[in-house]
Amino acid sequence: MISLADKIAAGEGRVAVVGLGYVGLPLAVSFGMGGWHVVGVDPDTSKVASVGRGESYIEDVRGEDVAALVEAARLKATPDYDVLGDVDAIVICVPTPLRKTREPDVSYVHSVAEEVGQRLRKGHLVVLESTTYPGTTRELLLACFEETGLQVGQDFHLAFSPERVDPGNSRWGIANTPKVVGGITESCTSAAETLYKTICETVHTVSCPEAAEMVKLLENTYRAVNIGLVNEYAQVCSRLGLDVWEIVEAAATKPFGFMPFQPGPGIGGHCIPVDPHYLSWKMRALDRPVRFIQLADEVNRGMPAHVVEGCWKMLDDVGKTLRGSTVLLLGLAYKPGVGDTRESSALDLARLMRDDGARVLCWDPHAAPIQLDGEELERVEIDPEILASVDLAVIVTPHEELDLAMVLEHCPRVYDTRGVTRHRGGEAVVGRL
Repeated sequence: MISLADKIAAGEGRVAVVGLGYVGLPLAVSFGMGGWHVVGVDPDTSKVASVGRGESYIEDVRGEDVAALVEAARLKATPDYDVLGDVDAIVICVPTPLRKTREPDVSYVHSVAEEVGQRLRKGHLVVLESTTYPGTTRELLLACFEETGLQVGQDFHLAFSPERVDPGNSRWGIANTPKVVGGITESCTSAAETLYKTICETVHTVSCPEAAEMVKLLENTYRAVNIGLVNEYAQVCSRLGLDVWEIVEAAATKPFGFMPFQPGPGIGGHCIPVDPHYLSWKMRALDRPVRFIQLADEVNRGMPAHVVEGCWKMLDDVGKTLRGSTVLLLGLAYKPGVGDTRESSALDLARLMRDDGARVLCWDPHAAPIQLDGEELERVEIDPEILASVDLAVIVTPHEELDLAMVLEHCPRVYDTRGVTRHRGGEAVVGRL
């Protein structure tokens, strides 16, 4: 049997990426540009059709790169799992959301594991990239694959490698972000390392898939807890009449022992609000609650209510209330420069303000139209007339396209959740966290 390394060297390596979302499509393109023959597998036929046309639907993936790979027959997409039997490596990048109960939903992983298991053959390398709780690779995937009678580490290889995608980050991408891999056996780890070395400058191996799974959770729990800390600090500073951004800026002058985190209206995206709950759920099952995670989540999820309270106070100062007022939310995405609204605090703000009787308008040049509780959020393009007509504007996501000078010049009141107006003048009355 020709080894995976030999196939790679000969330019004959074939890899399937299951799941063509924010993680899968960039990975598929990276493999294609790294010399692999790539097939993307996704039940969403619109994504499959887009790839077939050589188009990108992910902001961080250039359409010309997709088109070039499709034209060179290095990339194709299909909803048919039968193609898995013809590839050398299978990388799973499907969603792992939380249920309403804040418990992990690994149903997508389980479904794909069954599809892969039906087509598993000798020589296959399978890598899970979907973020999950420690033990998933071994307890779910390996248990499924062992039913085939094939032996892990001999007949096939299985590993976990956490995705480290940061949407909108032009400095760090797949190639220059170190890749962590941990396999069921040493040979599994080695095979996964060989795979990723074709597209990543640095590959760091760990002792087992559980360690690799835990790495991802530590990375995002670290951020969630520290954001929770600075968000609580923002609330404390608000009560004391202090500027939290001034405090953070001054603390950051210390050259050791401090790393600055910025407060905001909450946390969003596909990682930070979700991933820590996988560890929290796992530890509850072991009767060992993780209190830092739970407390940070409580603080972070309470920030939209804190913002709404601040908006009430600003309007109360001029004899108004949220009920009957028109509020403009500036930015819907969870971070600047992207259109991703998953877990975005802007949606919580819109819901809370509508519940309080406000008319909510929204501006975002990146995000797609959004249905909130069955009703589409009202979108506007900002101009002096629109800004002058609202009672209050809330800066939620300061995209590069946001004309702060125009907002501060024409809007009567502005509530700044990101500290971007601190050193700018204008006619508006400005409130902050």
